[in-house]
Amino acid sequence: MPFIEDILKYKSISFVGMEKNAGKTQTLNYVLSRLRTFSKTIALTSIGVDGETTDIVTLTSKPEIEIYPDTTFITSQALYPQREIVSAIEEVSNQTTALGRLIKAKAITQGKILLAGPSDTVNLKKLIEKLEKNTDLILIDGALSRKTFGSPSITQAMILSTGASLSASLNVVVKKTKFIYQMTQLPQYEGKHSEQLQQIENGIYAITDEGIIDLKIPSLMMIDKYKDKIFDSGTKLFIAGALNDKFVQFLKIQKNIQEIEIIIKDFTKVFSNEDNTLQYLSKGGKIKVLDKANLIAITANPISPTGYHFNNEEMLEALRREIPIKIYNIKQL
Repeated sequence: MPFIEDILKYKSISFVGMEKNAGKTQTLNYVLSRLRTFSKTIALTSIGVDGETTDIVTLTSKPEIEIYPDTTFITSQALYPQREIVSAIEEVSNQTTALGRLIKAKAITQGKILLAGPSDTVNLKKLIEKLEKNTDLILIDGALSRKTFGSPSITQAMILSTGASLSASLNVVVKKTKFIYQMTQLPQYEGKHSEQLQQIENGIYAITDEGIIDLKIPSLMMIDKYKDKIFDSGTKLFIAGALNDKFVQFLKIQKNIQEIEIIIKDFTKVFSNEDNTLQYLSKGGKIKVLDKANLIAITANPISPTGYHFNNEEMLEALRREIPIKIYNIKQL
């Protein structure tokens, strides 16, 4: 039963897709079906809407989310009536979403559901904390390309789904997937100011032995205007928001690049493209994270919804050659 034992080591898991139709829902369904054999209480919710039968972008069929008796699920008021199961409502939240209030229910029979949970990280974290009190395992189904919801600040571990939907080129699929894997491996920052940095929501700061200095730079997009003062207080910087291409390009041309250390909250804050980011790192620049990711497995789907597909063994071999982590095609398990 591949990687199910690994999942059971944690209280919360995010399922994140590199792209639509990468196999995220198939992975979730596989995990749900296997967890039935364990005496564990399971709760399930989603970021955004998931479980629909037809992809609203590609108009192709999608696998529906299927749950089993005694599974707790959280969905919206608008989608709850569309379930194909018998279930009992346990709680109606005061929190309002675009699809109405959130409903917590427990499945009585096996069947298919549509999911829509909290749409922001703050409320998702609150929901997880509440569920953890009487649930063994919480599964979070991420929405389209929202790797933010694989953030280590939200769940204890994550599973990434990739595959032919990313590109018709296997080399591109491997390259893109490897980059995300590399970002999940960024080292953790363990300086004495780490707890203070966790509380900062925006801005650019210098980290010194004396403390944290606000550089008063409104945005990294304005780095051209502030480039002469960015290193006034040292080369160790904390970026509270996204690490973007413009700033990484600026860092790449610095003569003292090997002294530069950029600290971000977690890997999901890397918005700079693959080439820029890896060039900066290869030249000796450093990126560290406050929260290190815990990627426990990758699932790969060789079939694209547009019709083309990879040879399954060739795809798995290519991914495993470049990425030292457990990689599976769920349909073969």
